[in-house]
Amino acid sequence: MAKVFIDGEAGTTGLQIRERLEGRRDIELVSIDPAKRKDADARRALLNSADAVILCLPDDAAREAVGLIENDAVKVIDASTAHRIEPDWVYGFAEMTKGQREKIAAAKRVSNPGCYPTGFIGLIRPLIEAKLVPAGAQTYVNAVSGYSGGGKSMIAEFEDETSPNYARAPVRIYAMSQHHKHVPEMRVQAGLARPPIFMPSVGRYYKGMIVEVPIALQNLSATPTLSQVHAAIASHYSGERFVEVASLEEAAALKTLDPEGLNGTNRMKLFVFGHDGEARLVALLDNLGKGASGAAVQNLNLMLGLEESAGL
Repeated sequence: MAKVFIDGEAGTTGLQIRERLEGRRDIELVSIDPAKRKDADARRALLNSADAVILCLPDDAAREAVGLIENDAVKVIDASTAHRIEPDWVYGFAEMTKGQREKIAAAKRVSNPGCYPTGFIGLIRPLIEAKLVPAGAQTYVNAVSGYSGGGKSMIAEFEDETSPNYARAPVRIYAMSQHHKHVPEMRVQAGLARPPIFMPSVGRYYKGMIVEVPIALQNLSATPTLSQVHAAIASHYSGERFVEVASLEEAAALKTLDPEGLNGTNRMKLFVFGHDGEARLVALLDNLGKGASGAAVQNLNLMLGLEESAGL
């Protein structure tokens, strides 16, 4: 069995990954003594003795952990933002483009995608590759996530009524400065020449998210129809297990979408709403599933040569 060490297993994503891996007979989970979590020698020993390491740490700590790994055989999945646009790291979105799954399977270093970027890239990259949307187009992304996406500090804001930072609002916007850490990842991995304008918000619910990309089709040089947009996205993900594209008929029949609709899964469902002239593209996913821990387990399975859907 492959030995897997989750560095940062006490965090929100780490706990979710551990839950998905516990009980499996094809891997062995190894853990550090809680009293030695800040002991560099103890961490170094585990980081170098595992077959695969999943980093669930802040960016600087993730970079530090990578620096402690001296064993070239160790495979690393980094769930932080630290390496998502690094050329020496493979981006861990298996369905993103043709050949990405094979790159992940052959990689020693994989960066796990962010939750918002998974939805955005999932919607826009097929249109960039199909040349329906030019790489130089200005894109926009509006999204709402459950508060678990902000980690322990944000969870406390929404759950601890004794906290001076207790959040009473049903929904709130943030990152208004347009310097959100996900923006470079969105631009690079979607294949865009310019960064999208990103408008994130957080709601008073634990997990689940909706990511929206509006496109004025009549302003594009190719002037694609809604059917052409849908066909390009549907063709891109044809045969995929974890990414589903709703038919135009299903989308047209919907009156609303529940951001918690895919919670507890590693699935993402994409929708094309609108009409010829204007498109409203929507991704539905669990920010802790396909947007974090589920994707990490999927990448781990690929890197270890195991069944891709194991534990998912």
